[in-house]
Amino acid sequence: MPGIRNNGALALGGIVLAALLTVIGHAGVSDLDPVSLTVSDYAVSDSGEVIHVAMLLLAAASAVLVPTLGRLDRLRSDRPAGAPAPLGRGGRAAQWLLGVWAGGLLVSGLVPTNPPGTDMGTAAYVHRYASVIAFVALPIAGWLVAARLPAGDRAGRWLRALTVASLLLAVAMAWSAYPGDRAYYGLIERALTLAEVGLLTVVAAYSSSWSISWRAASVTEPERLG
Repeated sequence: MPGIRNNGALALGGIVLAALLTVIGHAGVSDLDPVSLTVSDYAVSDSGEVIHVAMLLLAAASAVLVPTLGRLDRLRSDRPAGAPAPLGRGGRAAQWLLGVWAGGLLVSGLVPTNPPGTDMGTAAYVHRYASVIAFVALPIAGWLVAARLPAGDRAGRWLRALTVASLLLAVAMAWSAYPGDRAYYGLIERALTLAEVGLLTVVAAYSSSWSISWRAASVTEPERLG
């Protein structure tokens, strides 16, 4: 199925471009502290609009990957060749959660937060909770995707490791936001973002891998990545 590869390659390109735009958006700001302030705080700075573009681009790249998750069951090595591969609950849940992540990013990119040091308005709360939902949804989706890959696959191990890292960083971020008096809040958020974008990259790279060999009527076991 070349469609899976095409979607994966397109998503990879979007992820790389979004990362580049985010770096550019940070480089153009010199009066904010990345250790204490979030990426969203940078996005509402005078030269931070490019970060909103990066969020929207990452949302689009994520949405492109949603259909590919419906076909991962066909790659399982423990299914007899030619046997039907219906999409189970885990596959549907992974698709839905990846869609939630993409939707949360879309809302975050379209609805900016408040500038640092000002009171939060309705838009800022919408931005915050859309981001929270997205950050929680993606690691769970990653774990479900890992469970549907062939046993022992390297991509599955990476997905599980990045899922655990993301959830631990999310807990650290919640601690910083409340009892921690926002200590290292921006730094923790960037680490969390890096882990989750890494997770998304693994899904895209696996989907686009040319090591997956397809036959006309059935799918052979993917070769181990790397």
